Amino acid sequence: MERDQLNVAMIQSDLIWEQPAQNRLAFEKHFTQLTENCDLAILPEMFTTGFSMNPGPLAETMDGITVQWMKAQAKKYKTAICGSLIIEENDLYYNRFVFVTPEGTVDYYNKRHTFNMAGEGEKYQAGDAPITVTYLGWKILLQVCYDLRFPVFARNTSGYDVVLYVANWPEARVGAWDTLLQARAIENMAYAIGVNRVGTDANNLNYVGHTAAYDVLGKTMAIARVEEKVVLATLSKNHIKETRAKLPFLQDKDVFTLG
Repeated sequence: MERDQLNVAMIQSDLIWEQPAQNRLAFEKHFTQLTENCDLAILPEMFTTGFSMNPGPLAETMDGITVQWMKAQAKKYKTAICGSLIIEENDLYYNRFVFVTPEGTVDYYNKRHTFNMAGEGEKYQAGDAPITVTYLGWKILLQVCYDLRFPVFARNTSGYDVVLYVANWPEARVGAWDTLLQARAIENMAYAIGVNRVGTDANNLNYVGHTAAYDVLGKTMAIARVEEKVVLATLSKNHIKETRAKLPFLQDKDVFTLG
């Protein structure tokens, strides 16, 4: 069923270091704040563990506890739920963005750009392709944190409606987060949503949130600062269609193929 409007809840939360069960319980409390008409609830990157380089004891499978939990919560609240977590598959570890619908359908995207300053590329297998999920008639491009710095990978050659980033983006570089997220909306003429965490992790990195949604022209629709908060935004297909018709910039985009 295609929906003209998409009601989105961006859950900006602190994360308990490497404690999946405690983090799941914390998000259950956040879910009680969801409105009845919520279509999509978005959690941060590695929402069960924080940005850990210790995948061995923390990794789950796609049939594991957290994906089953996501299915149960999605069904309970009648909303899609998405966020990234550590997944093991074929003896490899992935920072995997999992998207679960209320009907139990599961799509996923493996983070393409591993953050090698933290050694992520040594622990996790990089993804090899962009993934667009279609939900309620909306085309949603899934991206994870460091992907935000690589605009070619997110270039809107497929006509997507929303580009969605989940992150553990630290305070020291939050200015880049704000600027690049807004730029992704402007250059792709699509909604850009970024969900970041707050708090301090075991590496003494501080996170100040700045979870935000920007419209097709880069206008700020909603933003949160340093507090734990459920941030709401309503996206409109008419806004996309009317703006792209009036300002057909995407018709002049470069043609290329990602290798």
